[in-house]
Amino acid sequence: MTTFVWTGRTAAGAASQGEISARNAEEVVTLLRKDRITATSVKKKTAPAKSFMRRGAKVKDKDRMIFTRQLATMVEAGLPLIECLRIIASQAENEALAKTVMAVRTDVEGGSTLADAFRKHPKVFDDFYSNMIAAAEAGGVMEAILNRLARYIEKSMGLARKIKMAMVYPIIVVFVALGVIAIMLIWVIPVFAKLFADFGAGLPALTQMVINFSYFIRHNSFWFAIAFLGAGYGMAYYYRTESGRKQVDHWALKAPVIGDLIRKVAVAKFTRTLGTLISSGIAIMDGMEITAKTAGNKDVEHAILRVRQGVSQGKTLAEPLETEKVFPKMVVSMIAVGESTGSLDTMLNKIADFYDEEVDAAVAGLTAMLEPMLIVFLGVVVGTIVVAMYLPIFKLATVIT
Repeated sequence: MTTFVWTGRTAAGAASQGEISARNAEEVVTLLRKDRITATSVKKKTAPAKSFMRRGAKVKDKDRMIFTRQLATMVEAGLPLIECLRIIASQAENEALAKTVMAVRTDVEGGSTLADAFRKHPKVFDDFYSNMIAAAEAGGVMEAILNRLARYIEKSMGLARKIKMAMVYPIIVVFVALGVIAIMLIWVIPVFAKLFADFGAGLPALTQMVINFSYFIRHNSFWFAIAFLGAGYGMAYYYRTESGRKQVDHWALKAPVIGDLIRKVAVAKFTRTLGTLISSGIAIMDGMEITAKTAGNKDVEHAILRVRQGVSQGKTLAEPLETEKVFPKMVVSMIAVGESTGSLDTMLNKIADFYDEEVDAAVAGLTAMLEPMLIVFLGVVVGTIVVAMYLPIFKLATVIT
């Protein structure tokens, strides 16, 4: 027996759909006719692939945001959901997204809700996304929720972009500095060392130290590379463990300068996510659980779960938040005001907007502070090497004079 997915119309003319087991499509039509249903479409049910994320393929936030915007526009225009998904899948530039949307379309055609169809693809549509869609289907406000989702993704992308901007410049400068130092130690210093050896005279201590270090680097570069790669792999492996992730995230929040930036990002993400969920009609307990999963930092995640437990015991949201050091007092006070005035979702979004600006200021301050520090570091190291190489020349010039 084969399972078939069918659509049709009842004797009263109402649309109907479902699944039925039969030997072939003709038998399905016969069975439906006995129930006074005229079949309009009969297809074999195919099991959707669990994941279309081949190695290297990825659905980015931008792809997800464009998909959400397109779906909102088409739903607003009155197109049937099945047709919306078909059009978007046919036009999607990202192959993994196109295949995922087609699988979602197949599930919806088979009688599944859109939220349940999305839940089968957690790498593309996470719990936050699926729960928002479930709320939209329950409340009949699909267009409004889709637009809210798109705005949320845009805000999240903006926040991630700010963090990348804060990190990219220092990383580039550090790599350039290390590259310059490596070139000098591996290729430039040996030339000077040979020249000084031909003089046959003693070298200043600083010069000899730099030459010895250059020799050590050149003759142990393979082991340095192995150690560097091993350390990188070891750190990545440690971070993938539960205890390692917890420890590193804890250190990150405690780190000077960077810790403050991470805290502000965490507060912005927490308030934006929870505010969006609550305003979409999702219960605060469910919203807290979803928000904890998307926190991105184990310390923050555990803090949110402790707050959720406090709320489950009958406390207001502000009360358990006040005991968590992750959340500034100003945030707690504003949330308390939002709860007392019945506008918690609005207040949460206002806090998120405020902390978005705080992240902007923190990123600008971090860049302004790191730039001179890195330039001074590069200047001191390169300057020391240059002075060390020219000291013997100055000494020789003095002797000749």
